Amino acid sequence: MSGHFKETGFIPLNIAVLTISDSRTEETDKSGLILKERALEAGHKVVDKAIVPDDVYQMRAIFSRWIADPAVHVVISTGGTGITGRDSTPEAVGPLLEKHIEGFGELFRAISLEEIGASAIQSRAIAGLTNQTLIFCLPGSSGACRTGWDKILKGQLDHRTRPCNFAQMFRA
Repeated sequence: MSGHFKETGFIPLNIAVLTISDSRTEETDKSGLILKERALEAGHKVVDKAIVPDDVYQMRAIFSRWIADPAVHVVISTGGTGITGRDSTPEAVGPLLEKHIEGFGELFRAISLEEIGASAIQSRAIAGLTNQTLIFCLPGSSGACRTGWDKILKGQLDHRTRPCNFAQMFRA
């Protein structure tokens, strides 16, 4: 992973966390909690957190609300990226994205291959940019959330990471 250049001070981003699940509650939402805690530990602000059923229209309503809110820089979702049952996060989010970040899903699956083997092929993790809001959609397992945050998002949401990062677009 890329290192950091000279310390220039951390710039916190405003992050919203969305858990997509038909069964999770605030008490049982381990994955959403992991993302929230890791974002806070990194120095970011978690400006909202929600749980929504795996329903395309309910998901789009929340994503759209956060996309329209200039105070939200980043949305990270967990859940609904698989291929079974009602998994429909990519279908809900894809049409909302102005620019797809294909490398995010590719990198996530490559890292996951090392961790969980060929089962990584079942992940449909995606990311993109719309209305100056970054959106990252991770699988619902707590392990996938740790992988996504620790090995990709933590560094890419820090403007000090070189040679480049996603946070640069929010520098004052």
